[in-house]
Amino acid sequence: MGYIKAMFLLGLVAFLYGFAEYRHKSRKISEVNIEFLEDENLYVTEEAVNKLLIQNNLELTSIDKETLDLNRVEILLKNHDMIENAEVYLNLDGKLKADISQRKPIGRVVGNSSFYLDKNGKVMPLSPYYSARVPLLFGFDDDNVSEVYPLVNYIKNDKFLTQHITGIRRLNGGKFELEMRKLDFSVYFGKVEEIPLKFNNFKVFYKKALKDDKLDAYKKVNLQFGNQVVCTKK
Repeated sequence: MGYIKAMFLLGLVAFLYGFAEYRHKSRKISEVNIEFLEDENLYVTEEAVNKLLIQNNLELTSIDKETLDLNRVEILLKNHDMIENAEVYLNLDGKLKADISQRKPIGRVVGNSSFYLDKNGKVMPLSPYYSARVPLLFGFDDDNVSEVYPLVNYIKNDKFLTQHITGIRRLNGGKFELEMRKLDFSVYFGKVEEIPLKFNNFKVFYKKALKDDKLDAYKKVNLQFGNQVVCTKK
C-alpha cells in the first residue's frame, strides 16, 4: 500500500512538473530587449532591428517560447550589414534579450562609390543613421580598398595620427599620400611598408618643426625613404 502511494505521489509530481514546464514554454514572450554593447554610435537602431525581425515573420512577442528558434534569430541579426555579432537568449522573466555588437568603420571611401572600410578590412555600407568620423579614402573601389587597410588600421590605433590625418589618397604604383588636418602640406607616404618607422620619423619631424615654428614653411613632406624625412619648402 505504501509502495503504491509513493508511486502515485511520484507520478503526480512528474505530471505537475511537466504541466508547469509546458505552461512555461507555451507562454508568450513578454518583452524584447535589444542592447547595443559598448558606448558606441548607432549605425543600426533598435527600431530597424525590430523592423527586420517583423519583415522575416518574427514578431517575437506573439511567439511562444517553445516555438521560438533562438539560433534563427541570431543568424538573421548577424547577416545584417551593420551587425558584427549578436547573442540572443531568454531570461527567467520571459523576456528575450539580444546583445548586439556593431561593425566598426575605420575609413570611408568617397568617389564614384561610397562605403566604409571596417576594422576587419571588409567593405561596409554607409548607414542612414550615423556618419563616422574616420579618414576619407580617395581613389579606391571594392577591388583595391584592401591595399590601404594596413595603413588605416595603424592610424586608428594611434591617437596622434588619428588627430592629424584626415584623408588618404591612392596614387599610381600602389603608393599613397596623406592629407592633414589644419596643416598646409601633404605627406607622401609611398608604399604601404615600414609603417611604424615612417610614422615615427614623421612624429619626430612634426615635434621639431612645431617647436621651431616651421610647420607652415613646407608644402610637402616625403616619408617614402623610410629612414629619413625629406621636406620641400614653399
